[in-house]
Amino acid sequence: MIVSAPQRLPAHAPQPAASEAVALRLRLIGQMEVWTLNSDGVLPTGRKTRALLAVLALSSPKQMLRGKLAELLWSRRPEEQARASLRQEIHRLLDTLGDAGQAVLTVTRDHLALRPGTAWVDVDEVMRATAARPAGLSLLDGELLEDLDGVDPAFDAWLASERERLRDKGRSIAEHILREQTEPEAMLLAAHQLLSIDRAHEGAWRATIRAHAARGERGQAIQAFDRCRNALADMLDAQPSEETARLIAEVRASGTQRPVAAPPVVLPSRPSPRQEARSESRAEAAAPVPRGGARVGVMPLQLVGTTEEEAHLGVGLAEEITAALARFRWMFLVSSGSLARFAMQTRDETAIRRAFDIHFLLDGTVQRVPGRLRIAMRLLDLRAGNQVVWSRRFDRQAEDLLVLQDEIAAEVVAQIDPEILLIESQRVASRPVADASAYDLLLRALALIDRLERPLFMQAGELLRQAIALEPDYAAAHAGYAYWHIFLAGQDWSDDSSLSIAEAGRLAERAIMLDPQDAKALTIAGHVRAYIHRRLREAISLHERALTLNPNLAMAWNLSGVAFAYMGELDEADRRLQRYKKLSPIDPHAFFFDTALIIVRLLKQDYTGAVAVGRGVSEMNPAFSGACKPYLAALGHLNLIEEAQSVHERLETIEPDFTVSKFLSNCPFEMPEHRTRYAAGLRLAGVPE
Repeated sequence: MIVSAPQRLPAHAPQPAASEAVALRLRLIGQMEVWTLNSDGVLPTGRKTRALLAVLALSSPKQMLRGKLAELLWSRRPEEQARASLRQEIHRLLDTLGDAGQAVLTVTRDHLALRPGTAWVDVDEVMRATAARPAGLSLLDGELLEDLDGVDPAFDAWLASERERLRDKGRSIAEHILREQTEPEAMLLAAHQLLSIDRAHEGAWRATIRAHAARGERGQAIQAFDRCRNALADMLDAQPSEETARLIAEVRASGTQRPVAAPPVVLPSRPSPRQEARSESRAEAAAPVPRGGARVGVMPLQLVGTTEEEAHLGVGLAEEITAALARFRWMFLVSSGSLARFAMQTRDETAIRRAFDIHFLLDGTVQRVPGRLRIAMRLLDLRAGNQVVWSRRFDRQAEDLLVLQDEIAAEVVAQIDPEILLIESQRVASRPVADASAYDLLLRALALIDRLERPLFMQAGELLRQAIALEPDYAAAHAGYAYWHIFLAGQDWSDDSSLSIAEAGRLAERAIMLDPQDAKALTIAGHVRAYIHRRLREAISLHERALTLNPNLAMAWNLSGVAFAYMGELDEADRRLQRYKKLSPIDPHAFFFDTALIIVRLLKQDYTGAVAVGRGVSEMNPAFSGACKPYLAALGHLNLIEEAQSVHERLETIEPDFTVSKFLSNCPFEMPEHRTRYAAGLRLAGVPE
């Protein structure tokens, strides 16, 4: 894909110098982007590869020890495994960057570094900015590496520190600029710039109030105070200070439009991160999540340079996405029509949250660019200071606007559904367990299941049992407990497998009886029938009903693909898996779902492709035994003995008694040649008979 730099950077921002030494341009603020000097996009596809390049860029010119990088990106792995993963990512990075990689990267046995002067990085421009030369601040228009949260706990901690360092730099310069302003117009501009960096900066709000008052705009000064109060309440769980309260009291008491002098700006110090964290914890503890899930709103999209024919897209897309999200049973949706008045006015996220009690707000733009439409979407967590938690850009031909609208709505809802659920799980996990609702217990359990650490996994089962005991008619809890039993059987962690199989079936049946319209419960029930009970036609029927109810449920496309693979219909299985991947290309649960891709490639005798997917799945969750088995069989067919031995050793730690005969007695494949091919690969990989 060709990306033109001026389309990404603001027109007033500093542009990269066109010198022979500079070989790459990196945009790290917002979504990461990487270009060559010819404006060829060379952004790595893997999140770990992107994270590696970002660490090197932000550390330059300092050299980074390989051991430090391995610890930063694979903190949960043994040292040797982490170093081996780092070696793979270095090769991937060099392959992606091509000739530019050789020019900008220094790779030695012990160190990695970005050669000084070979890459233009937007963060460097911000860090070089001064009050006298503030142009670099215009680049600070988003969160640093906003699409790389969750790569690794150690990386997340490092990223939080880098974000704070960048914000502190921008805040310091913007404060200095604001202090120097005496004219109301200049004061308003400087205050706006500071608030774009730190929305809870009370000194900047006071400057805004004073400037409006000095211009005789008493009403706007009072509105600025209201926005200040909302920002402080949302982000710091705090009220305006006495100084701010006295200021607005003076403005209100004036009762006239008579301009008043704007006094010098005095800016207070910011609360410490620890104080902010305590405030946020208090705010979250006071905001219980009701059964049913998060409240979500979709704002009509802003139009930029569109034609008259395309004028309906802003409202149309919002309505289409809202209708699609309504199919997910655990969300509460606010009508996009109700949000339209905010779209026509200030688009003030804080006011929207207070008016509609919304937890997540989806917003975006539709822009006409040469030859196509560009739709940019972002999801804001309004309970976390309007933090951007997901974003995506779609570049599409505008030949059929209705088809375009349907396609984008489908992909957006499929991707934000698991993201919101993940955020909700993390939020609930930070609260005390006492007095937890069934919904809270379900979210806690789902987060523990994905980690596949046996003690925590067993704890998840107990939480689900408690959720059902608390609310016996809660379909989602029964479906979640059935889902738990799928992993219990797959990991071979059950003390009584026959009892677990029977319980999985009972729970799945109970879930769809309690809520026959719950697409997720239906597709989980379908997978129980296929994977555990080997009733494949019944499974397909349940998956089809799930997709009828919610055609944008990526899980249903994936698990129905698995059922077709078990039946031997590999082309149909592949078609459904590709649909899942298109809907949710970076799914938080991809370690589970992408295992199906390994199986289909193995059965199609594409052993190289199976191994490639297997390696990626192992990177995401090495503790999932279901991915180890087809990955191991493909390695056996390719005679990759050393790698097969490593994977087999890992599988033995999860399922010590796994054998070929055990696989053959339990595998759900109908076609004899598929069973034979799979088993042959396991034997070649060293699995005992």
